[in-house]
Amino acid sequence: MPQSLANHGLVRAAWEGLDAAQVWDSHAHLIGTGDSGSGIYVNPATDSLLNPGQYARRLFFLNAGCAHDASGSVDRAYVERLHNLLDGMQDGEKRGVKLLLYAFERAHDERGEPDLEHSMFYVPDAYTRDVARAHARYFEWVASIHPYAGDALERLDQARRDGARAVKWIPAAMNIDPASPRCDRFYAALSKNNLPLVSHAGLERAVLGDRQDFGNPLRLRRALDAGVRVVVAHCASMGQDRDLDKGDNGPFVDSFLLFSRLFEEKRYEKNLFGDISAMTQVNRAGPSLARVIEREEWHPRLLNGSDYPLPGVMPIFSVDYLVSLGLIEEHFSKTLKEIRAHNPLLFDFVLKRHLRSNGKALSKSVFETRPFFMR
Repeated sequence: MPQSLANHGLVRAAWEGLDAAQVWDSHAHLIGTGDSGSGIYVNPATDSLLNPGQYARRLFFLNAGCAHDASGSVDRAYVERLHNLLDGMQDGEKRGVKLLLYAFERAHDERGEPDLEHSMFYVPDAYTRDVARAHARYFEWVASIHPYAGDALERLDQARRDGARAVKWIPAAMNIDPASPRCDRFYAALSKNNLPLVSHAGLERAVLGDRQDFGNPLRLRRALDAGVRVVVAHCASMGQDRDLDKGDNGPFVDSFLLFSRLFEEKRYEKNLFGDISAMTQVNRAGPSLARVIEREEWHPRLLNGSDYPLPGVMPIFSVDYLVSLGLIEEHFSKTLKEIRAHNPLLFDFVLKRHLRSNGKALSKSVFETRPFFMR
């Protein structure tokens, strides 16, 4: 990135008042193809044009991570790209910024066995841990463990001992029903060890899954009632789910409205959180983004994350769209686009620091996420 851009007033203003050592990007994906012996699995369907949706997703992710043409060294190229981007974030006095890298569990069947046919990809805990350990200046890591697996509790204990900062689920893609009693032992262990659960909620499009209803935010009540610290990824800001509080046949309403209902319940104010990753995407930005900006009383329970590599997927972000919504000032547009062309992580951070809605901005606590994960 040109120094004139790295030192631009828009970038300097984004860092104003923040302690960089407390700024952890709380939502970033570690992906690859397994060509390094990492154990990463990618469903063969993503290589075939007979499955255009999955094929396109694979190319989008690898292209966004600048690893799509690194034949034979995709795993390595993806991690090196992350180094490069974080060096751009850590320039000058901004040392300490880190990414939380997410492992990604396979779908499991009802017997608790891995189901590769219905898994788009798999990124093992061990590989994610090892990358984070090898590059401790840049990364922390988050495990991904299926609660139905026979060895789930043993794996959770190992992840805790290995320094995992949380556990990540995408229920629709992994075939996890968060409201199932089968999760109870896992929830008890999470609560005992004070490990947060980061769970996708609302519509899932990035990774295909067969059970979109498992992403209903209300299904996370069981974890909350068990005392688990739950982070609802993206604040459930896309799609609709049944209002289960009105019965199994309740009406479909916006998933974000269900998240908001949970978030405002007093009994969950100490253990329910939301992350704002991906909320600036075209298909998410709008009333939900404006609301999280304006609700200042929510900010102590919101966590910033980029959902990397998605900020590098060009079609799903539009600065002009955010300008049209009145969330970004028009004269910021040119500089933000230039930053994105060089460093999508910095773009995501600077963009969010300059969001405004009815004169309100996201508080600095939303970006200083390290204390949440260091409890």
